Amino acid sequence: MSFDLILFGGTGDLAWRKIMPALFQAFRHGSLPEGGRIVGVARDDLSDDQYRALIKARFDQVELAKRPSEEEFSRFAALLGYLRMDLSNPADYAQLAALLQLRPADVVVMYVATAPGLFTTVCEQIAAAGLNGPQTRVVLEKPLGHNLESNRAINETVRSVLTEQQIFRIDHYLGKPSVQNLFALRFGNSLFEPLWRREHIANIQITIAEELGVEKRGAFYDSTGALRDMVQNHALQLLCAVAMEPPINAHADAIRDEKLKVLRSLKPWTPETLRQHAIRGQYAGGTIDGEAVPAYRDEPGVNPDSRTETFVALRTEIANWRWAGVPFYIRTGKRLAGRDAHIEVNFRPAPHAIFNSPLACSNVDNRLVINLQPKDGLELHLLAQGADQRQGGTSRGAPTLAPVQLDLDFDKRFGSERVGAYERLLLDVIAGRLNLFVRSDEQEEAWRWVEPILDAWRHDTAGPRPYTSGTWGPSASSAMIAKDNYCWSEES
Repeated sequence: MSFDLILFGGTGDLAWRKIMPALFQAFRHGSLPEGGRIVGVARDDLSDDQYRALIKARFDQVELAKRPSEEEFSRFAALLGYLRMDLSNPADYAQLAALLQLRPADVVVMYVATAPGLFTTVCEQIAAAGLNGPQTRVVLEKPLGHNLESNRAINETVRSVLTEQQIFRIDHYLGKPSVQNLFALRFGNSLFEPLWRREHIANIQITIAEELGVEKRGAFYDSTGALRDMVQNHALQLLCAVAMEPPINAHADAIRDEKLKVLRSLKPWTPETLRQHAIRGQYAGGTIDGEAVPAYRDEPGVNPDSRTETFVALRTEIANWRWAGVPFYIRTGKRLAGRDAHIEVNFRPAPHAIFNSPLACSNVDNRLVINLQPKDGLELHLLAQGADQRQGGTSRGAPTLAPVQLDLDFDKRFGSERVGAYERLLLDVIAGRLNLFVRSDEQEEAWRWVEPILDAWRHDTAGPRPYTSGTWGPSASSAMIAKDNYCWSEES
């Protein structure tokens, strides 16, 4: 199957950090279909050879294991080409059409890795140039809109020139191997299904923590914030993966139908829950790995009086029979104490305690941890009696239990050459598989749920709570979860 992949924003940050390394890994693994062509598109005045040299130089900045050798890059570079385009100029799309007609491909992927404001322009111009035929697939990066209204406007425009089956709204967290194994864990095994409900699960925590600040993205981030950047998409998609009902089959719409039900079942916000269960923070100066780092307001491109949140902690519930009364906690932020993304499923304690447990926090007895990054795997935490119990524990003679864990490291078990998130998703686009992509009604429902938070924060004169860089965010986050007699995993 021949393919053309047109990368709008081909000289941008996302192109060289994520997309090109993923395409190269697919090429290295032999999974990229033969007869492919990758064309970078941007405003820069470059020749094909200059573009190849640019990508080669940028590969020096990716992870060592993902860097090509001279020989590998030489072969990969044969797939690369470049076209200078002004994305607002219809005549330039005619040039693109002429280029594609020189060698018609079975599949044409248009990857729109540009500023979100250009999404509708690109899609409209693709259609005006006659490039929206059935062989065309368009990939749209997040954020898709700034609020519910803008998201609907983008989706309506895109759907006016493309069918839903041609639109691939990408969320790279859904391509992570650990998330794929979450689906396998839940729906490929019978072990956990009887326990995967309110009778046995006390709470579920989703953490996406970053040590990095906004780096060179200050201007973009200051108009976006953590709620739009991480919660509306990544965190809610992870919540859906954990909470959804088993789909009737593995087809894309069956999976996305169940995710949509979860989003529609999230408890709506009230003024009281917004005050108590929606915490925002902004990082102040501090220390990361022994080095001083600036406050968010001192970062390049950031308004010195910015009220943009860099940290969010939320408590919500899902109003259905499976999950009624089970709190779901979401936490994400920048300049935190570590780079760590995981989902933690905390099971209820044994109904009658006959052993002693020295554990102080009520959510550490039995728990399943799905690690997303930097570690990739599953941990099952249990309590066990130690080998030396000759003292009998207490005056009653009850032995004391100690925590133990079963640890499945996917890199060790399956090898470090497993398919990465972007690699998997790009191959799915070329193959036309929509399972791991987000449907428009999912996106709109997610925006509908977060919009009351955005409105409340817009009118809140107090602004985000400051927290020291290198910590786990404002203390209000710990206080919120402590009200339920639980604690975040690093506090246990």
